[in-house]
Amino acid sequence: MYEYISGQLTEVAPTYAVVEAGGVGYYVNISLQTFSAIEHDENVRLYVHFVVREDVQQFYGFATKFERELFRRLISVSGVGGNTARMILSTYSPTELKNIIATENAVLLKNVKGLGLKTAQKIIVELSGKMLELGVDKDLALPMVDKENPIMKETVAALIMLGFQKAASEKVVKALLADSPSLSVEEAVRQALRRL
Repeated sequence: MYEYISGQLTEVAPTYAVVEAGGVGYYVNISLQTFSAIEHDENVRLYVHFVVREDVQQFYGFATKFERELFRRLISVSGVGGNTARMILSTYSPTELKNIIATENAVLLKNVKGLGLKTAQKIIVELSGKMLELGVDKDLALPMVDKENPIMKETVAALIMLGFQKAASEKVVKALLADSPSLSVEEAVRQALRRL
């Protein structure tokens, strides 16, 4: 129904923004990702999702269409409401969330405040296939990382020595190096351990 709200940012906090458009101030719930993107702007365009229930009408706003689409995918999972989806998107960037779902890392996903392991597993089961529709394949739609890359090889070897499976280790390290190509082996291992 509503695509976006564009106007003057009159008030902003980590969880909401007030955008004045056409003389009307719209209270919009936002994630920390969106807050970081707009906090210093005077005029903004927020892509919105409008929720209408018996007891409430709410706008959820996003700095990018992609973040809004992830939000919509999250709330399509039964048991995940708007505030839970917003909390997930405040905890992880869209890229991190894609990687968590693609690597099926429910343990990392359940680190979101108020999200249990069962709901985290449900999100992964229901959304892993839907990531393909967003242009994200199962091997992560990230810049290519050469498997012969010495950092990649050493990090994966270290993870295998620590008892992790090769395929899972490669996926996680590939995602890490795509996000931060200049990581040292030590830092890559440390970050990979948090994701595995």
